[in-house]
Amino acid sequence: MMTNVQVITTPLLQQIEEFSKWLSLIIVGITAGFFAFGYFFRDYSITELFLASIGLVVAAIPEGLPAIMTITLAIGVQQMAKRKAIIRKLPSVETLGSVNVICSDKTGTLTKNEMTAKTVVTSEKQYTVEGTGYEPLGNILLDEQKLKVDEDLVFSRLMQCLRACNNSEINQNEEGYYEIIGTPTEAALLSLSLKAGFENFRPERLDTIPFESDHKFMATLNKVGNEKLVFMTGAPEKVLEKCAFQFTAAGSQEVNKRYWLEQIDKVASGGQRILGAAFRKAPKETSQLNLPLGESEFTFLGIAGIIDPPREEVVQAIKECKTAGVKVKMITGDHALTAKAIGRDIGIEGYENVITGQEIEEMSDEKLQKIVVDHSIYARTTPEHKLRLVKALQANGLLCAMTGDGVNDAPALKKANIGVAMGIKGTEVTKDASEMVLADDNFATIVNAIKEGRTVYDNIKKALFFILPTNGAESLVLMAAVILGIIMPITPAQILWVNMVTAVTLALSISFEPMEKNVMKRPPRMADQPILGKQFLWRIIYVSIIIGAFTLAVFYYMLNIGLEENGARTVAVNTLVCSQLFYLFSCRKMKGPGINKDFFGNPYVFYAAAVLTFLQLVFVYAPFMNSFFLTVPVPLLYWIHPAIAGFCVFLIVEGEKYLTRNWWK
Repeated sequence: MMTNVQVITTPLLQQIEEFSKWLSLIIVGITAGFFAFGYFFRDYSITELFLASIGLVVAAIPEGLPAIMTITLAIGVQQMAKRKAIIRKLPSVETLGSVNVICSDKTGTLTKNEMTAKTVVTSEKQYTVEGTGYEPLGNILLDEQKLKVDEDLVFSRLMQCLRACNNSEINQNEEGYYEIIGTPTEAALLSLSLKAGFENFRPERLDTIPFESDHKFMATLNKVGNEKLVFMTGAPEKVLEKCAFQFTAAGSQEVNKRYWLEQIDKVASGGQRILGAAFRKAPKETSQLNLPLGESEFTFLGIAGIIDPPREEVVQAIKECKTAGVKVKMITGDHALTAKAIGRDIGIEGYENVITGQEIEEMSDEKLQKIVVDHSIYARTTPEHKLRLVKALQANGLLCAMTGDGVNDAPALKKANIGVAMGIKGTEVTKDASEMVLADDNFATIVNAIKEGRTVYDNIKKALFFILPTNGAESLVLMAAVILGIIMPITPAQILWVNMVTAVTLALSISFEPMEKNVMKRPPRMADQPILGKQFLWRIIYVSIIIGAFTLAVFYYMLNIGLEENGARTVAVNTLVCSQLFYLFSCRKMKGPGINKDFFGNPYVFYAAAVLTFLQLVFVYAPFMNSFFLTVPVPLLYWIHPAIAGFCVFLIVEGEKYLTRNWWK
């Protein structure tokens, strides 16, 4: 199944790839037009035009973007790891932020995975079990009286079945806590049998059929005294299918399936996980078990109800998902009524309408695609059903996160936009097929990871909001000079310097921007939403013109007051850098005001500003920089003009944000 699953590229990589193609074509086109215009309509030498064209390309291309994206994603990985979400594939960090649907397993993810058997039903009686967790202490009550197990033949045979058909162990550690080896469900049944006094019942096991999602039961061949018995536990409906009889105090009788289905529904509606038990005698020469085990040859012993309480934090996490526009779908192998009860307790929308695995099998892919959007709980499902559900959700244009733990869950995890494996109970195959591993197997961790994913995308977008307009301003300065037929305000080498120092300081600092407060109060973005929207294009043009105009204005002002050409260029470069620095503070909030109560929330911005100031002082006053970049050590008085220009850029951009804040909703 895994070899047939096609891996989907993350939305961010798709958008960046498309963006890169268009940006490359635009830059090449503009540069060619720029060179042709200068050659035919202006009196520039080929050497000047060639260097200016190189400067234009360098100015326009966001060389630092790949590094900034990688660092931003890496910071997201680090933050998620602190929240117990381990990212295995770097681009998947951002994918979480655009997830529309979370398909979650129930046991251990939405629930605590602390199984305790609380109810036992036989053909004639119903028992209540005391105690919590896996500690094998607690009474078994019948009509509120302690049961004498050795006097109840039917209950005893049921306990034998649960004890024999079990691969788990319960041990007490040095601190006195009880720990399990094996699956929690089997451990809960083992604890029940130990409470009933069957710790010494260890019949010789001759053969076994392990539990599989295809047949949904486990069976063992055991030697009990002088006879051989086949014990079976599993999904009660599947076990009942193989039973023609039921065990009573008077012996075997014809099975009353209606009675058992009523009891199953009654216990399951209380949110308890149900397991059925049955047995049959085997001929003495039998030495192994083979599927399908023979239909209607077993005697039904009863059912055990196991509680697995929901995690307290899950209720709040699901509320956050609703606010964030993320739908939660529970996919479980448990009984439909059990799933419905848990769904009700944790607040899943539409918990009343449960779809079963059998119903999924009877649906065509087209019908499943229609119903999958509106139904949130799926019970008695197999890994094949999970894969079909993922495909159906994706066919509706939704980005899907899928959780899983077993080997058979791997195809669905690989197909999902982001596969989430369980770190505690998950298999290595499942982890290998996933993009994220939950170190604590907790659903709330997925929600926390979505917050971080949205923050990562926000910061990448903020970086683009910063880089592209500032690169556009650098390009505009060069193009304006050629179009007007004037000397170059900034040389290509100086453009390289500005790009280098601003990329490694200012642009990089945006990667550390903290999470915005409304990050989970907005719907997830659509997978096909372009990274360059109308607001983005407007901001590139608007800011490019503003910064470019201030740089040109300061350059010519310096020339007019008598500063020589290299000195005016030095001040122009300082103006360009100062404008970018002040624009950075505006970019920290794409819509809100740049100055707010969280203004000092990202100290790296101020570290970057300090480093940039130092580098720019070296650029202006270091002799070796003067000779290489043709800069001039200008008096401190000439720093006032770049500072004023930068502050004006900040005010103008903030004014534009205020006036247009409702246009981009």
